[in-house]
Amino acid sequence: MYLYFKISNNLSSILIRQNLEQPYCRGLPCVTSSVAVLAAGRGQSVSCTGAGWEISQTRRKSKMASILTHSIKNCPVNSSWAVKLATRSLSTTSHLQAQVQPKTKKTLARTGVKNIVLVEGVRTPFLLSGTTYSDLMPHDLARAALQGLLTKTSLPKNAVDYIVYGTVIQEVKTSNVAREAALGAGFSDKIPAHTVTMACISSNQAMTTAAGLIAAGQCDAVVAGGVEFMSDVPIRHSRKMRKTMLSLNKAKTMGQRLALLGKIRPSYLTPELPAVAEFSTSETMGHSADRLAAAFGVSRLEQDEFALRSHILAKKAQDAGLLSDVITVKVPGRDTVTKDNGIRPSSIEQMGKLKPAFVKPHGTVTAANSSFLTDGASAVLIMSEEKALAMGYKPKAYLRDFVYVSQDPKDQLLLGPTYGTPKVLEKSGLTLADIDVFEFHEAFAGQIMANFKALDSDWFAQTYMGRKSKVGAPPLEKFNTWGGSLSLGHPFGATGCRLITTAAHRLMKEGGQYALVAACAAGGQGHAMIVEAYPQ
Repeated sequence: MYLYFKISNNLSSILIRQNLEQPYCRGLPCVTSSVAVLAAGRGQSVSCTGAGWEISQTRRKSKMASILTHSIKNCPVNSSWAVKLATRSLSTTSHLQAQVQPKTKKTLARTGVKNIVLVEGVRTPFLLSGTTYSDLMPHDLARAALQGLLTKTSLPKNAVDYIVYGTVIQEVKTSNVAREAALGAGFSDKIPAHTVTMACISSNQAMTTAAGLIAAGQCDAVVAGGVEFMSDVPIRHSRKMRKTMLSLNKAKTMGQRLALLGKIRPSYLTPELPAVAEFSTSETMGHSADRLAAAFGVSRLEQDEFALRSHILAKKAQDAGLLSDVITVKVPGRDTVTKDNGIRPSSIEQMGKLKPAFVKPHGTVTAANSSFLTDGASAVLIMSEEKALAMGYKPKAYLRDFVYVSQDPKDQLLLGPTYGTPKVLEKSGLTLADIDVFEFHEAFAGQIMANFKALDSDWFAQTYMGRKSKVGAPPLEKFNTWGGSLSLGHPFGATGCRLITTAAHRLMKEGGQYALVAACAAGGQGHAMIVEAYPQ
């Protein structure tokens, strides 16, 4: 017996035949659901007649359709996430104990190139938006992170050459939040500061900007960080109302003002709410994540199990005191905050009750397997090794090679780690087996699983990346073992610093030498960096 999927348009037609008698077809409901989600996600119609699905569209075959085609043909359903979890216990006892490994690998130090080191990293507790931080402003959180860094390092406030911060949704009153936070934290007013934005890798950009300033010999000590405040995002008047209000400012007579006021219509009063959506495609990131998961055949169960893993590991790390980068924040008139409040281990049964959040009713991305809107800030002290040692600091890690990547924002929006990982490994002369610690940003569980499958696919590497073979997927026992963005939270502008600091701490705790940090970002962009442990 065979099942035929037909995806047709005016330029091409794909006929997919899958032998239902093969063992890997026992997961047929997942496959057919993926077809439905992919079609619904692209505004296509889906019909089923007998043993066939019909998907009609008006565009050329997309990358997503091509990926789905290959996924259906070649992805064995019986090698599911559930099977993997059965052989790899969720218990993190072994991860939370130091696993000292002999450091026999080569160092990535290069002759004539400055060694750039991470001296220290801190972050505020990451809180669900609308909770304890809700009455603050972004620069308040950034200031708290900077003050925490000063306290932890006993750094003289005039010893820094430059400050760089990342943020995504800017507060218009403090558009250069780096400068406002630095002044509020007590840094010298002689220290320049600027703010960068690159979606979810904004603080990654802040750190690599800092590294560039040091490598170029312009600075010896730079503070980098990031902040995001989702409890109070800017909400604008409609464009017509804005134009009317600006014209009112220019009106010189009462008659002119009254004439302008008389033109205001009720529709002018409809506000423009911010949305986590791509400007180029008008698609929300969650919608894109759902289509990506469908294209790679990632089931709802796989996503829920990975999300649950993230929460369980984060809770164990929090209880064991491993999240040592978290500082205490006193919120005026409110509580003193000491820990993240989004870590909430549940159960597969409870998570399974939630309805799809984006692609309805066939989608697999839900509130439980997505990162949540978060308030938080982070800060790191980056120095040349020579300067750090001269000031009496013991660095935590070397910041080594890094890359930025960019790809199709429609069908490959969240595949930054897939494109960045092989490039940064090649640049540093390492292989996947050399990496002891992996810290990837978890935007959605489906995004992580799709990246795993893409990294582990020769077909994807050859078809879309121009590579001869796959690089391979990170082994789970090395991957995000202290939790990730799904559980700890994801303040857009601050996550990058958390990833780097956690990678350094895990290398110190586990005795590894190399960490690979990677993240996706809006716009179809991504970042990857190699972190090398500092000799203890």
